[in-house]
Amino acid sequence: MEALTNAVNAINSVVWGPMMLVLILGTGLFLQMGLKILPIRKLGYGFRLLWKGRVPPSGGKGEISPFNALMTSLSATIGTGNIAGVATAIFLGGPGALFWMWCTALVGMATKFAEAVCAVKYREVDELGNHVGGPMYYIKNGLSKKWLWLAPTFACFGAIAGFGIGNTVQANSVADVLDSSYGIPAWVTGGVLLVLVGAVILGGIKRIAKVAGKLVPFMAVAYLLAGVVVLSINAAEIPAALGLIFTHAFTPVAATGGFAGAAVWAAIRFGVARGIFSNEAGLGSAPIAHAAAQTKGPVNQGLVAMLGTFIDTLIICSITGLAIITSGAWTSGETGASLTSAAFESTIPGLGGHVVTISLAIFAFTTMLGWSFYGEKCVEYLLGVKSILPFRILWCLAVPLGATADLGFIWLLADTLNALMALPNLFALILLSPVVFKLTREFFASNGASEELPVGKAD
Repeated sequence: MEALTNAVNAINSVVWGPMMLVLILGTGLFLQMGLKILPIRKLGYGFRLLWKGRVPPSGGKGEISPFNALMTSLSATIGTGNIAGVATAIFLGGPGALFWMWCTALVGMATKFAEAVCAVKYREVDELGNHVGGPMYYIKNGLSKKWLWLAPTFACFGAIAGFGIGNTVQANSVADVLDSSYGIPAWVTGGVLLVLVGAVILGGIKRIAKVAGKLVPFMAVAYLLAGVVVLSINAAEIPAALGLIFTHAFTPVAATGGFAGAAVWAAIRFGVARGIFSNEAGLGSAPIAHAAAQTKGPVNQGLVAMLGTFIDTLIICSITGLAIITSGAWTSGETGASLTSAAFESTIPGLGGHVVTISLAIFAFTTMLGWSFYGEKCVEYLLGVKSILPFRILWCLAVPLGATADLGFIWLLADTLNALMALPNLFALILLSPVVFKLTREFFASNGASEELPVGKAD
């Protein structure tokens, strides 16, 4: 087992090394420039489409509304990365890591846009009459046959990684935080999560989307309000915090208090890696949800999808990061969720810690819902619709196992497979970028430059 762990660790250091970070950021930058920074310019436009998309458009093809497709995507991306991931990035890379997280979001918006455009453009209808899509389908239907092997490769990595990063690791995080905060035994948490997750995912994408459409906005707003309270109390420290963020994005930060100090490379590495872990731009997971959207055309959903990265990283992660820095907790020596909890608790005594604990539990729960759909579609691509029910049952059974087991190796394996998912997806996005650029040009040309919401073209 030790030899296997060392081998996976060696692979992990490569796949999450400098080349991967350059590839993910480089692909996003390439797409952003090719789109003439449209995702940034059309941000408000996307939010208006999202608001309109609460009700599926008449004549649109798909199973769920554009709004619920984004909420399903966000249910998987808004998770432990927004609380524990941001804290870990700051602990290892200093305040400057938050700047590099912002950079991943700005280029990641273009990546998410392209992913959703390709997902809707190349989606299929399965034997049950449901729309299915994602990297495996736009590789299969958009690229030449010589690249077809990349589709099952992605699906295989995604199916296995889901059981780690999207299931057992999340259940373990919930069990750990509830045990440390409230003394709830892990087996109790595992049993409750088994029932709750099963009640949702056995109903398929429509039930997942329905729950996500209600729970995700509620939990995100509640956490943001608590974060705003923390920042309001520490308002006088915000200018200094911003100074630390921008200064230490380019210069080393010295050891202070319980903080061990960090080089500029650490800020870049951990800021980019944790930013990607949080918003999943480039991993290829989110387009699986957006492929099920009842939308008029690919670009419509791309404009909605790109909001996921903005909301996840530029809003929620920023609140967490600024709360940690303005409170001074970043020098305490704490890391992970404990650091975020310390920041909130020191500012709102008696309440802040509970806010972080409950938020982490809900975030992890919704991540399990979103990733169950991603894993299901990967398995369906490999084995057909007959595999759906067995997969859902197996997913539910894995929950209590994750809540009670030692997941050191599983976390390492899932993290490694997560990176391997990105490789075929990013490769496909680069090759399909001319299609994305063409569809986008045609979309806005046919609808003019007015601020009226476009109808788009059916896929």
